[in-house]
Amino acid sequence: MASPSPHGPGAYRIQPGRIELNADRSEAERIRLVFVNTGDRPIQIGSHIHLPDVNGALEFDRALAHGFRLDIPSGTSQRFEPGASRALDAVALRGARRVPGIQIKTDGQELLHGLA
Repeated sequence: MASPSPHGPGAYRIQPGRIELNADRSEAERIRLVFVNTGDRPIQIGSHIHLPDVNGALEFDRALAHGFRLDIPSGTSQRFEPGASRALDAVALRGARRVPGIQIKTDGQELLHGLA
């Protein structure tokens, strides 16, 4: 098997140094939350999901998390095993901080959109 080449299709050209995620965010746009999976199955949260809309078995301060997402690289996620607890950073969504269509409410119950 050939070793990766710095040239040609699919090549990575990476400059030395570090990349800081969401470097343009102020302290007011950052919070730290403690998450606890109270369910009996693993829960995974993607990088751009509006935090209050995640699985109801994940316990955290949803009111404080309104308008926020996890401060993790785009396209990645965090997984919480049953009973697991972890503190993670979150950053504010930009714009009006409204995320319509992720969950709908019917008769007082939350359902994931499309799974009714």
